[in-house]
Amino acid sequence: MGRVTERRRVVRIRGGVAGTRPDTLVAEEPLEIRLNGKPLAITMRTPGDDFALAAGFLVSEGVLAHAADLQAVTYCEGTAEDGSNTYNVVNVRLAPGVALPDISLERNVYTTSSCGLCGKASLEAVRTATRFPGLAADPVRVRAAVLAELPDRLRAAQKVFDRTGGLHAAALFSAEGELLDVREDVGRHNAVDKIIGRALQSGRLPLGGAVLLVSGRASFELAQKAVMAGIPVLAAVSAPSSLAVDLALESGLTLVGFLRGQDMNIYAGEDRVTL
Repeated sequence: MGRVTERRRVVRIRGGVAGTRPDTLVAEEPLEIRLNGKPLAITMRTPGDDFALAAGFLVSEGVLAHAADLQAVTYCEGTAEDGSNTYNVVNVRLAPGVALPDISLERNVYTTSSCGLCGKASLEAVRTATRFPGLAADPVRVRAAVLAELPDRLRAAQKVFDRTGGLHAAALFSAEGELLDVREDVGRHNAVDKIIGRALQSGRLPLGGAVLLVSGRASFELAQKAVMAGIPVLAAVSAPSSLAVDLALESGLTLVGFLRGQDMNIYAGEDRVTL
């Protein structure tokens, strides 16, 4: 499997004096996800937790919802010149009876902001595709003081970021602030997929009562992933997008942005946050 970090030579200038030294960078490699042997998607990711990443991606696509839906995830033979496996291709095999989505040359994605689908069609697609439609009824309550502590807890758990300074992260917390899982990746959406995929593999979906914290902004795509995994609270240290707020309001997701110390903005589902 590819390494999480790599070393590169860098010219470093400090105080007007230049010198050379090795620097630690986060690794970025493509991952092709195949479904029952057919190519489905390619994402740029940091190697590691590839099986969870593929599983979480398919939860977001509405293909998987429970561990029993997943028969196996395996690496396919890579394309290195020497014939060695690059570990950059995974094949997900669905359990018998699980519906196979339509796979065409244009990937059948209904929600991701990167694919250009936006607006009412995207909101409708998430509402009709989610396997856990009871999000609005989740009774979880989270104290604002607990939310205020979560970014520091996430930062303290970012081991690879300490070495590279170049990774996004996502963390799953209980309503009391207990850290349940944390993943790092060059793509914030991949970090979320890895968390959701690990939860699916361990039979913990839907993730009712949980809080998902992301290290950057809250895009529509990340709000979609939270809804599809049954996560009732999504918090971000930066801003949400307008469509993420629309989805949160429509689905019953509590959406918190600009979570910085004791300050935060609650864009949807404020009844779940107590002072």
